[in-house]
Amino acid sequence: MESLEIHAKTVEEATQRALGQLGLTRDEAEIVVVREGRGGILGLGAEDAVVRVTPLAKKVETEGGNVEDVARGVLQQLLDMLGVAGSIERQAQPIGSEEGSGTGVVAFDIKGEDLGILIGRRGQTLSSLQYMVRLLVGRRIDTWVPIVIDVEGYKQRRYKALESFAHEMAERVKSRGAPFTLEPMPPYERRIIHLCLADDAFVTTESIGQGDERKVVIRPKKK
Repeated sequence: MESLEIHAKTVEEATQRALGQLGLTRDEAEIVVVREGRGGILGLGAEDAVVRVTPLAKKVETEGGNVEDVARGVLQQLLDMLGVAGSIERQAQPIGSEEGSGTGVVAFDIKGEDLGILIGRRGQTLSSLQYMVRLLVGRRIDTWVPIVIDVEGYKQRRYKALESFAHEMAERVKSRGAPFTLEPMPPYERRIIHLCLADDAFVTTESIGQGDERKVVIRPKKK
């Protein structure tokens, strides 16, 4: 499916422009932040945000059933290979995921005991498991489908915690009038911080650093 890349001053502005041009809602598209952009000083060193938007695939029927059935089977095979016992439950609306929520997203939550091994440090193992499921399903049905994997509601709890943390740190920045730098986070967690504070009238956010050390800075908005 054809993707559209848009440059704008902020991620949110670029996203809205891309969705408008494609005639899509957030639930109907995959949104990838290529570059989060930065404001620079007096206009120097400023970089536009870059967002790539791709229309989501419609529900695909395969010889073995629909995409959900294929994805469930792949996930179960991986769990069996890892020797992990858990039940796979369909998740209706996966809030806080890197794909957002909507009818185009196939989402599962793995339930069971002692499943921390599937989450890993800062959710890295869970991210790898999700990537493997997407890759294997994509090869079987020859199309890309947004698939979200969670373990015992970890991502939803993490989303709510980050949302609360973002607002708490924003209040600190407002009261002190000085920027605050958060700890390094994976891309989708940084996106949560950016989106939570996107409409705040008093603070702005930007990402700094490289690779695994990339982090979010919350700054007071200039009057």
